[in-house]
Amino acid sequence: MITYLTWKSVQNRKLTSLLCVASIALSVALLLGVERIKNGARDGFTNTISQTDLIVGAKGGPLQLVLYTVFRIGSPTNNIRFSSYTKIKNLPEVDWTIPISLGDAYRGYRVVGTDENFFKHYRYRRNQKIEVLNGKIPIGIFDVVLGYEVAQKFQHKTSDSIILSHGISEKSFMDHSVTPFKVVGILNPTATPIDRSIFITLEGMEAMHIGWDKGVPGKNSTVTPENLKKENIHIGQITSFLLKTKNRIQTLKLQRKIDSFPEDPLMAVIPGLALHQLWKTLSYIENILYLISLCVLAVGLISVIVSLYTSLNERRREIAIFRALGAGAGKVVSLLLVESSLIVLVGTLIGTALLYLCLFMVRPYLESNFSLYLPIQFLSSTELIYLGSILLGGITAGFIPAIKAYRNSLQDGLTIQV
Repeated sequence: MITYLTWKSVQNRKLTSLLCVASIALSVALLLGVERIKNGARDGFTNTISQTDLIVGAKGGPLQLVLYTVFRIGSPTNNIRFSSYTKIKNLPEVDWTIPISLGDAYRGYRVVGTDENFFKHYRYRRNQKIEVLNGKIPIGIFDVVLGYEVAQKFQHKTSDSIILSHGISEKSFMDHSVTPFKVVGILNPTATPIDRSIFITLEGMEAMHIGWDKGVPGKNSTVTPENLKKENIHIGQITSFLLKTKNRIQTLKLQRKIDSFPEDPLMAVIPGLALHQLWKTLSYIENILYLISLCVLAVGLISVIVSLYTSLNERRREIAIFRALGAGAGKVVSLLLVESSLIVLVGTLIGTALLYLCLFMVRPYLESNFSLYLPIQFLSSTELIYLGSILLGGITAGFIPAIKAYRNSLQDGLTIQV
């Protein structure tokens, strides 16, 4: 009986009910959307690198080491000798290593010197492998592979020739014009700093600096791509390297060994711990997003109260007649409570559906333009708690207009107001 009357009441006020449902649906979609973005940003940040036990570089701050090695942000405190890297690489506890050499750029994007191990062993976002979209990995001295964002922004394709710049600034007055690089591959999008990087070989990084002195090209340099061979290039130093042990139990022991390495002042950092620590320093972002979520939730619930409360004047006669026919306090209150619950329930379902529709539509754009990966998955426990709170809040919100409706006198409801 109550459900039937509620449905008839909603039908009699279609416009008001639809506006209220739309308000709740938008609030739910925004609330869940903010939660997804918050979790996506945190997971994308902490899962930028995976399956790596240690990041090794020159002594300095651990967060700084992670920032320039993984995110290509900032400058290294110092380089490490390639001979030191080779000795650690050959330790019996080490499974594989990935050398990283930084120092140059291409139109503001960082150039990364590395070897084939990067494309073979580097993992991100829970063990995902780097895939080449077009072409192949760099093998020759002057081969270059572009991250997806770089290739898209400058409309590069395989076989294009590019000239790298000395230094890491967006505008450089020193170009390596004598040693142009040939694009041999373009990587699949990863929604990580890989998309914003340019990858060359360690030999290529060393070769384009032959004949340079203190950041300036020599006047009598005769270096050309034709007269350089890979085996004749001596690699003197690198910036840092990634490392995986054969057994993770050995990680802490190896970390202490590297920290006390006698030939170079080195530092080893566990990337997972460093990334979580780094995210904690940025926790104010998460707090702001959480505050936005609460504000959106509050606005949605207030809209239900306002809608039902303002509709009471339209329904004075309806409720008065209902009471005149013998309806008790419980039925009057139940009518408005069921109505508010119905509006919130329908709005919640529509808002959830709207969230998934928006995810399907904007996910590729967010991934390619903001490196924000938002997986399509079932509602998390936190999101289900949010939805439960909204439904409970909708029922609670119905009490305010319900009590007001019951307190209105029968005579007041049947009196024609001019």
